[in-house]
Amino acid sequence: MTSASRAGAPPSMAEGLSRVGGYATQVFAVADAEVRKLRHDPSELLTRAIQPAIWLLLFGEVMAQVRGLASGEGNYIDFLAPGILAQSVLFAAIFYGIAAIWERDLGVLHRYMVSPAPRSALVLGKAVSSAVRGLSQAVVVYLLAIVLGIAVDLNPLHPIVVAALIALGSGLFSTFSLIIACIVKTRERFMGIGQVLTMPIFFASNAIYPIDIMPAWLKAVSLANPLTYEVDALRAFMLTTQESRYGIGTDCLVLLAVTVVLVAIATRMCPRMTT
Repeated sequence: MTSASRAGAPPSMAEGLSRVGGYATQVFAVADAEVRKLRHDPSELLTRAIQPAIWLLLFGEVMAQVRGLASGEGNYIDFLAPGILAQSVLFAAIFYGIAAIWERDLGVLHRYMVSPAPRSALVLGKAVSSAVRGLSQAVVVYLLAIVLGIAVDLNPLHPIVVAALIALGSGLFSTFSLIIACIVKTRERFMGIGQVLTMPIFFASNAIYPIDIMPAWLKAVSLANPLTYEVDALRAFMLTTQESRYGIGTDCLVLLAVTVVLVAIATRMCPRMTT
């Protein structure tokens, strides 16, 4: 075999694995830098734990008295718990882009951009670190649910699936947040847009009430909302009294497809933040 033919040959499996390993290392490096910030300021986890507690203890207990809100065989508190878990992850992830704006102002983002790491590694690293924060929210909601007597499914495999769903949902919305940050570029504008977007995403989903009681136009919006599919899958795996409405395969496929699209968009837009 000539040297020219060897040069045109596809890379060996070892080379392919080496590239994958190098890429994973780059993603991990970005994620690790973000997680280190969390370790230096653990009080953030405590403050974020207050929000789901308020929703379950106050909103949930009151709205449980309203007939027709629950879906399936469980009561309303059971129905609400996965929705509040998804909501707390959404609220934490949707403002993740403001950290990217802060890093740009400090010059950290410029260092990422001039590094040899692919832009997608930066985006995925941010998504992974957001997933870590989302999993901390899951621990809080699970503990609250057990204390409140909610019908939590303790099958050892199901919490693992819930963790995977939370990680995927957190990565999805943090990437969406990063795209917004690339567009607005300032913290003040980002805070305003983030607050405007968070509530419609939350309320136009099945997080706190069944889709069946929505008007037709809101049902259509809810079906286009990825949070709806995350909550649907969470209910199937988190509770013993609920089942998936759309099918677990459909839920996971929608979340994965939206995440892939958002990562591709964020990868292309990320360099614009530094201009």
